[in-house]
This record gives sequence, structure tokens and C-alpha cells, in this order.
Amino acid sequence: MVVAVLLVVAIGGYGYARYRYGQIHKDTVRGLTAEAPGGKSVNILLIGENCRACLNGKQAQAFGSAQQVAGNRSDVTMILHLDPATRTAALVSIPRDTFVPIPGTTNANRIDDALNKGPSTLVKTIEADFGIPINHFVGLNFDTFQGIVNSLGGITLDFPDPVKDAYSGLNIPAAGCHHLNGFQALAVVRARHMYYKQNGVWYYDPTGDISRIHRDHEFLKVLAAQLKPKLHNPLTVNSLIGSVAPQLQVDSGFGLHEMISLALDYRSINPNSVPTATLPVFEVPGNFAYRGAAGYGAVVFPVGPTDWNILYSKLGMTVPSLPSGTTVTVLNGSGVAGQAGQVASALQGLGATITSVGNTTAASSPAETIVYYTPGPRQAAQAVLSHLAGNTVMGELPTLSSGSQLEVVTGTYLAVTGASTSTTAPSSTPASTAAPTTSAPSTSSNPVPSVDVTPATEPLPPYDPRACPAGMPVTPVG
Repeated sequence: MVVAVLLVVAIGGYGYARYRYGQIHKDTVRGLTAEAPGGKSVNILLIGENCRACLNGKQAQAFGSAQQVAGNRSDVTMILHLDPATRTAALVSIPRDTFVPIPGTTNANRIDDALNKGPSTLVKTIEADFGIPINHFVGLNFDTFQGIVNSLGGITLDFPDPVKDAYSGLNIPAAGCHHLNGFQALAVVRARHMYYKQNGVWYYDPTGDISRIHRDHEFLKVLAAQLKPKLHNPLTVNSLIGSVAPQLQVDSGFGLHEMISLALDYRSINPNSVPTATLPVFEVPGNFAYRGAAGYGAVVFPVGPTDWNILYSKLGMTVPSLPSGTTVTVLNGSGVAGQAGQVASALQGLGATITSVGNTTAASSPAETIVYYTPGPRQAAQAVLSHLAGNTVMGELPTLSSGSQLEVVTGTYLAVTGASTSTTAPSSTPASTAAPTTSAPSTSSNPVPSVDVTPATEPLPPYDPRACPAGMPVTPVG
């Protein structure tokens, strides 16, 4: 959006564009993947942060102070994929409560917590845990979002039903087409404890952050559609970029020339044609405890191989093949009897060399399956991950104590797909470097319950806001 605005001001005057670009806050973001030469695709990490320390006194009354809500988390984590070969775009969201390893530590946490350690850690987490290359970083806070909407004169949305959310401040008392200012629009995109009213009865939307993500995707499409015709108005453009630029964060390598080039390449995209997807997840109910410490609340686990199929297809990625002879240690991290041995044999059937099989202490119940790797063999880890069904993710460590290239710590829900079958498997006890000579059945005993996995895409629920039909009367929200 800001790229498009910069394009307009650049056409009017390159010096003015440089002036406005100079107002954007530049961050040194380490770990970004250099863009491949020859017009290859670009992945831009878009985040909406919930920093309360960044707010003024009036806003702190509405959203909570830094003392009430400490830290700086990424409430919204989206990857915008741009493909210059086809002039197409796609948008993939990662739920804020996705529990994953945090690079640079030996622990895991919600992915939104990675931003507490800075944009570099969030970028590294996405690249290391999901294998997604991130080329650029763009961050918006509450001020930036409200400034965009207010500079456009507000946004108009159709609410099929009355909705409310006491946590975000959302309150639409009647169905119909409503005109929202920046503050009211922010309440819409932040709502994840939403109620909707049908036939005089209030119902709670139980899917929380997942529903919020779907609403945000729809909101962005409506906002982009309403923004596009206004970019021809110099006064609107000046107001928009003047309110947004000082609050916007981008990586220091995201230059004005590239922004203008991207805007030129993608200026004709229809916002409604941009495909969106949400990382499928499995919710762990209750107050999640990790390594003996409770208090994490409800978290969600990524679910493979569904996740990787969605991610890679939307982001133009291909699953790498497992290099023959890749050395793998398998440790039972779930306590499921015989699991490590069965997984080891199945992985050997895929071409891995199993160096040892053993046990390790379960980090949680349920536990995730984690494919640990050192920085070099990430593609091998991705290849193994593509054959693991269940709550699976990768994790990067400086070294592995086993000495193998990969270390698979098994979790509660796990099945290995695509392996040949045989009758024997090594036991789940510490072993020497002697590898098993046969392979195990292609699935193990405890795959994730598929009924609880959130879909990557789904129709907009009938109660969610959407674009107003042409000619529908508009009511301002009081």
C-alpha cells in the first residue's frame, strides 16, 4: 500500500518521494535472505505490532499501558509473496499463538513473542522453523494503521449482523453498511473475542485468532479496493503518506528504487484476486505447560504435511529431496512406546542414514515433533519434515550433541508418510552408530486428530464484515 503511494508521489516528483521515503523508520534487520538475481520472487514479512510503549496517553487509555501490556508482540504476521514472472501476489498468515522453537535459544514460545527480541529474531524464526526465505520486513503499529484509514477518510464495511468485542472495543449495534474511522477499523482487525447477534441471540465466535486472520484478509482487500481510486488525488496521497511514513518500519535494505519498481510491476493487480491462506494449526486447549512451566495459556501447533503443502504452493516453493545418506538421530520425546524406533526405520526407508536411536525428556504434553538441524543442512531438514504428519516443525541449533546432520525429537502426534514397509524396527533405547537395515510401516500409531486441524482457506462466515454492495446506504458508527 505504501509502495503504491510512493509510486504516485515519485511520478509527481522524485525529490519529494525521497523526502517522504526519508521519513520512514529504517531498521537493521539481520538474517534476511538476499533476493535472487533475474527477477525471482520476493517475500515481504508484514507485521502488525501491539507495542503499548509506543502509544500516547490517550491511546493507552483505550488499548492499555505498557505496564498493563508489556513487551512488543506481532499480533499480525503475514507473508506477502510477489512473483514477477506472473505478476501475481499471494498472502499467507501465521497465527500469533503458533508455538515454535525460537532461534538463538534452546526454548520454544509463541511466534508473536519472537518480536520481543526484535525484528531480526522474528525473521530468523520464520526462516529457520518453516524454511521460508524472507527478503524484506515491513512493520506497522496501532498509529500507522489508524493513520492509513483516517487519511483515506475512513473505510466502509458491510456488517451482516451486529457484532461486538469488549477486548478490542468493537461495537456495531446494527446490521448494515457502516463507515468507520481509524480507531473503529482497528477494533475490527484486532477482534478475536467476537460475538455476533442473530435472531436476537448473541453467539460467541470460538475460533478466536483464526477468525480474526480471515477478517483481516477480507479487510485488506476492501481497504485496497477503496484506496486505489484515491491515489489519483494529490491531497489524499500527501495526507496518507505524511501520516504513515513516520510510523512505518522497514528493513534498511528496502530502498526507494525497489519500492517504486515493485509498485510498477504490480500496479494492475486486482485486490480481490489475491489468494490468501492461513497456516493450518491444531489447538492445544487449556493452560499449556512447557518444560514444567505453566502459564502459556492456549497455544496452537503447526500441522504437517498440510502446512508445508499450503506454504510452499502459495509461496512458490518446492519441497527438496532428501540427500542420500543424510545422517539422522531419532529421540523419543513423547513417551509413546516404540515411537523413535518406528520413525527411525521409516526414515531409513526414505534414504536417511540412522546413526542412533534413543529417548529424551518430553518438553510438554502434548509435545511437538521437531527436526533439529545445524545451519547447513536446512534443505535436508525440510525434506524430512515433508514426510512427517502431525504436529511438526523445524528448529535450528548451532550444533547437535549427537553429531548427526539432523536430530528428530518425536512428539505426541506423529506419522511418517511415503516410506516403504517392513517388519522390524530398532528399539527406542540409546544405540550405537549401527543403522537398522530394514524400514518400518509408513505410518506410526498416533497421527494428529484431523477433525481439530484448522483449514488453510474457508469461506467468509455469514456474520463477518465485507465490502458493501453498490448503492447500499451507509451509516456512520457513532
